[in-house]
Amino acid sequence: MLRNGRLFGHRVETGFPDLPILEVSLRTGVRVRDMDNLKRKQVMSQKEKYKRAVKGDIAYNMMRMWQGAVGPAPEDGLVSPAYVVVKPYAEANSTYFSYLFRTAAYMQEVNKFSRGIVADRNRLYWESFKQMPSLVPPRPEQNQIVAYLRAQDAHIARFIKAKRDLIALLTEQKLRIIDHAVTRGLDASVNLKPSGIEWLGEVPEHWEVQRLKNIADVVLGKMLTMEAKDSDGEFKPYLRSTNVQWLKPDVCDVKEMWISHTEMQQLRIRKGDLLISEGGEVGRACLWTDELPECYIQNSVHRVAAKSTVLPEFLLHQFFVYGKQGRFNAIVNRVSIAHLTREKLVTIPFTVPPIEEQKTICRWIADECRPLDETITRAEDEIKLIREYRDRLIADVVTGQVDLRGWQPGPDDVVSDDDLAALGDDDAGSSDDEDADAED
Repeated sequence: MLRNGRLFGHRVETGFPDLPILEVSLRTGVRVRDMDNLKRKQVMSQKEKYKRAVKGDIAYNMMRMWQGAVGPAPEDGLVSPAYVVVKPYAEANSTYFSYLFRTAAYMQEVNKFSRGIVADRNRLYWESFKQMPSLVPPRPEQNQIVAYLRAQDAHIARFIKAKRDLIALLTEQKLRIIDHAVTRGLDASVNLKPSGIEWLGEVPEHWEVQRLKNIADVVLGKMLTMEAKDSDGEFKPYLRSTNVQWLKPDVCDVKEMWISHTEMQQLRIRKGDLLISEGGEVGRACLWTDELPECYIQNSVHRVAAKSTVLPEFLLHQFFVYGKQGRFNAIVNRVSIAHLTREKLVTIPFTVPPIEEQKTICRWIADECRPLDETITRAEDEIKLIREYRDRLIADVVTGQVDLRGWQPGPDDVVSDDDLAALGDDDAGSSDDEDADAED
């Protein structure tokens, strides 16, 4: 056991604007940011303040180290000022320690050494990190552990990729079913008319095409605070865009913010409301049901309350189609990060069949898509299980519960970075970009 200050030095170097930008994945560590991906493109106006990380250095996000936002730099690059960069001494294999630092037991220690006014904003500074104790196998055993875990990661990544490919195929099939139902209906003999929207084409002649503002009330959430402002308010659970997942919200990680009593009526979510992501994967939508707890919306979420002319479920099906077809990405404001503003959202056209026909279509979609949804859910559960297995395996190996001194790679243990990429995050909300860039 050695303190981290015996294994790593602190690197604080700025003024390298030509280096690529690095980011941290909560599952796979540090990687080069994809600046060509328009959904995540950002303008780096102050790169001279970014810290240099040399290949093999460990970088971690001070605010999210406790979640595993740590890893070795794959090449020389720049990280946000919200990161700490440490350079390994000769006796430290930075990849081994990155595996160790992301174990559940070590992240509990990170919480103990982190400091902040409230738990959600705790930071692990260098002065605290260097005091933390770490397990230190002999350097040859560190290297052996890394080789073994990379080989196992390659097998796991190939499994995950196969499951993701299956999910993509099933989702494409589901998309075709829903798209036809919500734009053409179920009666193939019905007469069609031009919708007036080029990409929408023709619709049944007895259907209407309406802008969202005519069929729903749309409210964008508000930037809330973690501090009590005055006596006219209280702390309430709120949802961010990362809680808005396709079709069903994720309420596993809901935090509390201060909301004034005068704003509660406007920002509270009610049964039947659609929640729409304003940033990230813009237009991602889910339906709020009555079994979920009382919640409010942050400024990155739109609340869409359908009027009597349209069923929330029918509207949700159209959001799903539009999102998967890239309709929202085509109209978003993109000064830096993509944003689907309220002004843009309310102008989007939606088909509006008679209400009874909407009910029939929704029942038909549910029946047709049920086998696909069940298979998708099984595949997603299998990915979760293999990730749990990986976490357990890493914890056992890096703490010496498995003796690898005689292990040799076999012909199927070939590892490439392309293979390991499949270990990455399943959604945008798993990355630490939001917290890191907020510190710039």
